[in-house]
Amino acid sequence: MKLLLDSLWRASAYCLHPKVILLSLMPLAVLMAVTGALGYFYWQPSTDAIDAFLQSSSFVNTLWALLENIGLSGLKTVLAPLLLLLVVTPVVVMGTLLLVSWLMAPALVDLVARRRFADLKRLEGASFYLCVGWSLVSLALALLAMLVSAPMWLVPPLVLVLPPLIWGWLTYRVMAFDALASHASAHERHTIFMEHRLPLLSMGVVCGMLGAAPSMVWSVGFMAIAMAPILVPLSIWIYTLIFAFSSLWFTHYGLTVLDELRSSPASPPTEPPSDDVPLVSLGH
Repeated sequence: MKLLLDSLWRASAYCLHPKVILLSLMPLAVLMAVTGALGYFYWQPSTDAIDAFLQSSSFVNTLWALLENIGLSGLKTVLAPLLLLLVVTPVVVMGTLLLVSWLMAPALVDLVARRRFADLKRLEGASFYLCVGWSLVSLALALLAMLVSAPMWLVPPLVLVLPPLIWGWLTYRVMAFDALASHASAHERHTIFMEHRLPLLSMGVVCGMLGAAPSMVWSVGFMAIAMAPILVPLSIWIYTLIFAFSSLWFTHYGLTVLDELRSSPASPPTEPPSDDVPLVSLGH
């Protein structure tokens, strides 16, 4: 617990570092360019398709009549865009996580290593391409878990438990791997993942719950549509900072554990064994 909290406050302090703030603008710029282009070409056709689907439903038409009777007819004009925003938000979150992993994490690890672990040997246990593959496979597994578990979200207690667990597992898989990629051997990485699985997963769940916070900006309902040009960039930047914080948290924790592992009398071999850990191993 001491190491967990020590890594937490260090990661929080590093988030104020000018380099971290500057690096956070890279994923923001990429996502804004992508979402802007997609919005320009597909926003109106998508909202029209959702609106047509809603109009074809007898249940929705009955609901419209009820809302008109109580003076809420204006909701009809914003429901389709609001539903589209709710659908797009998880995609933006996943995109932000991947971009932070690919564009920011190596620089953040280097920043922490130079300031705190200058003498820690880099064994380059995972290349950048392996990190990309790991994150994509982890994302696919998380999406599969969300799809399989979706019916259980109808049970009130489970909807508060399952999504944070899935997002936490994904964050833990991606960020912990990135934190150790350049310094740990495959064997060391596997050892740390096995011995510290519960703390790492707990960190991932906390970061996953923090990742749900920016979604609250859409709870303003009617105002969300009018303020979308402001709220969308703001939400994306908040997502970026949250995942940057998670990367720093896992880096401080992971490199400290790795340093202690190598300093212990029974330190395992630093070179990866022949039976390296499979990319899709669920044991992590």
